[in-house]
This record gives sequence, structure tokens and C-alpha cells, in this order.
Amino acid sequence: MTKNITAEVAQPVYTGVGQPTSNVDHAALRIWLRLLTCHNLVETRLRNQLRNGFETTLPRFDLMAQLDRHPEGLKMRDLSRLLMVTGGNITGLTDRLVDEGLIERRDDPRDRRAFSVCLTPKGKTQFQEMAAQHEQWVSSLFGDFEEKEMNQLSDLLGKLKRHLSALPPVA
Repeated sequence: MTKNITAEVAQPVYTGVGQPTSNVDHAALRIWLRLLTCHNLVETRLRNQLRNGFETTLPRFDLMAQLDRHPEGLKMRDLSRLLMVTGGNITGLTDRLVDEGLIERRDDPRDRRAFSVCLTPKGKTQFQEMAAQHEQWVSSLFGDFEEKEMNQLSDLLGKLKRHLSALPPVA
């Protein structure tokens, strides 16, 4: 059964600021909260599955995923930007992964003060095992969706992403 979100709210919703919001505004808020809840549920499940299945964390998995996408290696600041975390977080993760032999630091021949990090053969093998299992876990989370529904959801989220990306930055 398909729900019409805007039909659920027959009356304007008062925000306490003096003006009622429209049904569309209220629906947008409900959708945002539903997206946030779904994100949190998926992330929690994946964190637990990575911990239980591989004794690792989502941040470690994400860092290794970026390095797998960039076999030539990445500088620390690029990792920080891609993962949207501070340099300090990246340094701590990197140190532990180097100690475990999963990644290595390489001097940058163009800049003696900089280095890049990349997966070691051991790290690549371990990441590929995790990535294959991760994909199965994610796929199972969407198991109730038919292909048409997956395409619709992807299209709608793509539209939202394009809209958000086109907005001017907030000062």
C-alpha cells in the first residue's frame, strides 16, 4: 500500500514561531527525519557486522576503501578530505593500520616533506574480503525492494542530491 505523505497532514502545522508551515514543508521534515533514521539504522548494523565479522571499525573500513580506489596512494590531507574527518583522526587510524601491516607510508618524490599511504598486499587482500561481505550485507538490507523500487529510490535520491549540490553555500 502506497502512502501519500502530504495527505497525512490535513491541517497546517504550527511551529510555535507564529506562522503555520505548509503540508509540503511538514512532509519535507518527515522525509528528512525518515532518511536520518534509515541512515542511522543502516550504519549501526554495518558497524556491528564489521566488528563481529572482521573485528574492525567502519572508519578503518572507509579508509581502506579509499586506498583501494586509489592504488597509487593518497596524501593524508586527501584522505582527510575524502573521509570528511580531521587530520588527527586520519593520523591515528593510519598509525594503527601501518602497525598491523595493512597500509604503508611512501615518501613523495615531488615533496620531501610529504608522504602518501597505500594498501599493502595483506591490506588489499583483507579489504577485498571485507568489501565483498559488506556488499552482501548492504544488499540484504534492501532485500524487500523490487528492482523497480530500487531504481525509483535511486532516481529520487539522485534528484535530491543534485538539488542540494546546486544550492549556494551557507555563509
